[in-house]
Amino acid sequence: MSESNDDPGFDKEGLKNVLFVAIAICLVCSVVVSTAAVVLKPLRLANQELDQKQNILRAAGLLPSDAVVDADGRTVDEIFADFEVRAVDLETGEFVDDVDIATYDPIKAAKDPSRSMMLSKDQDIATIKRRENVSLVYLKRTEGELDKVVIPVRGYGLWGTLLGYLAFEGDLETIAGLGFYFHKETPGLGGEVDNPNWKALWPGVNAFNAEGEPSVKLVKTRSAAGSAAAAYEVDALSGATLTTKGVENLVRFWTGEYGFGPVLANLKTTG
Repeated sequence: MSESNDDPGFDKEGLKNVLFVAIAICLVCSVVVSTAAVVLKPLRLANQELDQKQNILRAAGLLPSDAVVDADGRTVDEIFADFEVRAVDLETGEFVDDVDIATYDPIKAAKDPSRSMMLSKDQDIATIKRRENVSLVYLKRTEGELDKVVIPVRGYGLWGTLLGYLAFEGDLETIAGLGFYFHKETPGLGGEVDNPNWKALWPGVNAFNAEGEPSVKLVKTRSAAGSAAAAYEVDALSGATLTTKGVENLVRFWTGEYGFGPVLANLKTTG
């Protein structure tokens, strides 16, 4: 007579057994996912840091948009080593030395009322609501003289906030480049902020007029070449009125008195 392995008192399809198996599988999956997250975190952070450096270098015109090395074969880390990263007080324009630049996030700081200021409607032309008290600036010097200065910028377009970097030449008035690393704009319209041809229009544009006021303007029809107005103009994005206005506003905000205006003025004096 053969023995049976079936336990008449055990229902493998019963609710308790099904729940037990489901919970066990969930626990195993949670452990696997958590372990993977911990193990891969250093790699993820390293990739984020590399991506940030690439975006800064590309805005400054020091790295082609589709390249990971420059014309001399230098890597991103090698090129970025020429930059000095400093924390700055946006109200006074002065450097801040008690901030850990390796971990400081200006966007997170802007969400903290103790580390930011609420902007009035008139002040908030970039539609960011709050502005951090302290931000970061990226400085490149050649033989002791400022060569490039890069500032983080952000502002609302049509569908969301655009995040990017605006770079200046050493005179702190001439734009060296503008690039965005995050946005939600419509492909083919506002999404043309990623178009290399449009980004190529920014180098050489004057950020300020003779009175030192932010004066960049995105226009459908450019003024006559060589005219005073043409020096501040960039082509508007075709069919993307709100994105165009958003870009103009964010550039003007971050180069103005509530953005990096005091920082740029201080750098002109102190270098």
